[in-house]
Amino acid sequence: MTASPLASADAPAAPLERFAAAIGLRNILTADADTAPYLVEWRGLYHGRTPAVLRPGSTAEVAAILAIANETLTPIVVQGGNTGLVGGQVPDESGREVVLSLARMDRVREVDAAGGTMTVEAGCILERIHAEADAVDRLFPLTLGAQGSCRIGGNLSTNAGGTAVLAYGNTRDLVLGLEVVLPTGEVWNGLRKLRKDNTGYDLKHLFIGAEGTLGVITAAVLKLLPKPVAREVAFIGVESPEAALDLFNRLRGAAGSSLTGFELIAHTAFDFALRHLAGARNPLSAPQPWYVLAEVSSGSRALDVRALFEEVLAAAFEDGVVTDAAIAESLAQGDAFWHLRHGLSEVQAHEGGSIKHDVSVPVASVPAFLARATAAVEALVPGCRPAAFGHMGDGNIHFNVSQPVGADKAAFIAGWDAMGTVVHGVVAELDGSISAEHGIGRLKRHLLPGVKAPLELDLMRRIKRAYDPNGILNPNRVL
Repeated sequence: MTASPLASADAPAAPLERFAAAIGLRNILTADADTAPYLVEWRGLYHGRTPAVLRPGSTAEVAAILAIANETLTPIVVQGGNTGLVGGQVPDESGREVVLSLARMDRVREVDAAGGTMTVEAGCILERIHAEADAVDRLFPLTLGAQGSCRIGGNLSTNAGGTAVLAYGNTRDLVLGLEVVLPTGEVWNGLRKLRKDNTGYDLKHLFIGAEGTLGVITAAVLKLLPKPVAREVAFIGVESPEAALDLFNRLRGAAGSSLTGFELIAHTAFDFALRHLAGARNPLSAPQPWYVLAEVSSGSRALDVRALFEEVLAAAFEDGVVTDAAIAESLAQGDAFWHLRHGLSEVQAHEGGSIKHDVSVPVASVPAFLARATAAVEALVPGCRPAAFGHMGDGNIHFNVSQPVGADKAAFIAGWDAMGTVVHGVVAELDGSISAEHGIGRLKRHLLPGVKAPLELDLMRRIKRAYDPNGILNPNRVL
C-alpha cells in the first residue's frame, strides 16, 4: 500500500487520512510554506507547529472533523482571521495540534432588513458584514481596528469589544442565535431570530466568549440596527484624563445614548500615529497632552447633533476642561479622525518592542489607573514610553508600553511578566479586570488563579468537562 502524503512523524496517518476523506485532500494544507501563515500571531509572540491545517467548507464538514478528532483524541485549534492578541488561535510548539481554519466558511446566508437580522457563517470578514448591512440601509455596529481581516467567528468566540461598546455593547449584545458544532461532532442549531425567548438556559452565551474551548461557532444570527441619520465626530485636546472624564460626563449628560464613541489617547500614542500612519495629521492647531475622539450620532432628525456638540464644547472651553477641538466638516473627515484612532495599535511596532495590557477599571477610576500605572512602569523600566489609549467610555484602556529609545527589543520584551505584574497590581487595587476584550488564550492563562475565586475556576472546569470530556478543543487555552 502506498504511504499517505499526510503521514508524518508528528501525527499518525490515520486521523489525517480520515480528515481528507471528510473534507477532501485539496482542503488540507501540510506543506511548510502553506501552513506558515497559520502558525504565528501577528505580534510574533507565539510560533507554533502543526501537522496540518484543515479548511472545511460547511458545518457538516466541521462536524465530521470534530467527530474524528474526538474519537482519535486529536487536539484541534480553531482559527478565524488570526487577529487574536492572546495566542489562543495558533497551535503550540508540540507539533500535535491540528489547525481548523474557518476561512472558507464565509457565506452570508440571509439578510433580513425588515426583521433587523443577518445570518452569516463564522468565516465572514467583519468589514463585509458592515458592507452587507449598509447595502440595505442598516448598521452592524461592531467596529474594530482589524475589521478588514478579523472574522465574525473569532469576534464571537472572544466577545470582542471595539469602539462602539459605549452605545451598542459587546459582541454578545449583538447576537440573537448561533449554530455550534460540539467537540463530539454534534451540531446545535440555535439560529433563532427571536428577540425574546425564555425557554430555559440561554446556551449561546456559553459559547460567546469561551474562546473556542466549548464548541466551534459555525454561523450566527446578528442584530441589525437602523443607520443613524446624523453623525458628528470631534477631535479634542485636554490637559489630563481627569479633564477627559469631566468632558465624558458632560457629553453623556447632554447626548445620552446618542454618544456612540468616546476614546482617550495619550500624546505618546498619538505621536506614534503621526510619525508612522499613512496620511496622518493632527486635526488640532498644536500638540496636546491628551486627546479625545468623541462621536455623537442619532436616528432622529429632530436632534441637532452638531448644535449639541458645539454647545457642550463651548461650555467646556469656558470652564477650562477643553483646550482645543475640531468638529469634522464632512463624513470623510470624521472617518479620517477615526482612522487615526484605529491605526494606533499597528504604528507601535515601528517604535520597537511594545508590552501590551488590555485592562478595564470602573470609568471613574480611569484617571487614577493611568497615573498609578504610568508611575509604576516608569519606575520599573526608566525611559520606557507608556502609550495608552482606549475606550474611556466603558473603562477599557489599552495600556501599551513601548521600549526606551535605543533599548534592546528582546531584552525589553523579556520583562513582559514583570511589567504585567505591576500593571495588573494597579488594576486589582481599583477592582478592574486583567482582560477587558482580548480574552485569556495562552498569554493570560497563568493569571486566572490570581483573579478568579477557586469556585469560579472549578465551575469553568466543570463546564469544560461537560462539553469537551476528552479535552480536544483548544486545549490549554483559558484553563
